[in-house]
Amino acid sequence: MTSTFKAVSCVLLLAFWPVAASAGDMGTGRRLAEAQCRTCHGLDGIAKIPVAPHLAGESEIYLQAQLKAFRSGKRESEMMNVVAKNLSDDDIADLAAWYSAIKIEVEMPE
Repeated sequence: MTSTFKAVSCVLLLAFWPVAASAGDMGTGRRLAEAQCRTCHGLDGIAKIPVAPHLAGESEIYLQAQLKAFRSGKRESEMMNVVAKNLSDDDIADLAAWYSAIKIEVEMPE
């Protein structure tokens, strides 16, 4: 692959990326997570109830997209639609920054 082709491919990918993720503040995200998310998803991003997914180490872009989908009602969850409806874009970016920054390790079974 030529360097020109690679550069054009990157530009096209970025131009058509469906969600523009803004960089959030991890400290603010941690405080929001302590106040609103820890009961179900844990402050550490490891779910505390069976119906909640783990958030630790998820992609920041993915987390922002899902929270915005819950906020708009595009994605439905009785709990999450209520929680997300009052989140601002900055709140969402901050929460995504916090949970995506958590490092997790995976150990494969032998």
